[in-house]
Amino acid sequence: MRERRLFTRVVYQTQAFLIQKDCCIEAIISDLSLHGLLVRSEEAETLSLSSPVDVEFSLADSDIKIELVSEIIAIKGNEIRLCIDHIDIESIGHLRRLIELNCGNDDLLHRDIEHLSDLGHY
Repeated sequence: MRERRLFTRVVYQTQAFLIQKDCCIEAIISDLSLHGLLVRSEEAETLSLSSPVDVEFSLADSDIKIELVSEIIAIKGNEIRLCIDHIDIESIGHLRRLIELNCGNDDLLHRDIEHLSDLGHY
């Protein structure tokens, strides 16, 4: 099967909170990229595909919090695929550094950043 991903994903597991309107659920991030996240939650079915989701998580052993707004791409069982729609400059800096530390390949990271600028995301 041919790899279709445009962005490098790294495995990074941590607790996250997904907020949609009046609903807040706990989730575990499985992997992430500069473009999206894969999370798992027993409460996945409470989310609506048609509304944006605020995602908040902290980096391990630090007080750094990453906050972003995402769009749900798919929900399958307890797995939720999210595409980052908006992220502030401080959070994207922390996310970039997290991926850089876990990727092990600066060339891949720079390619991802170039591709993000081409898409107009941030």
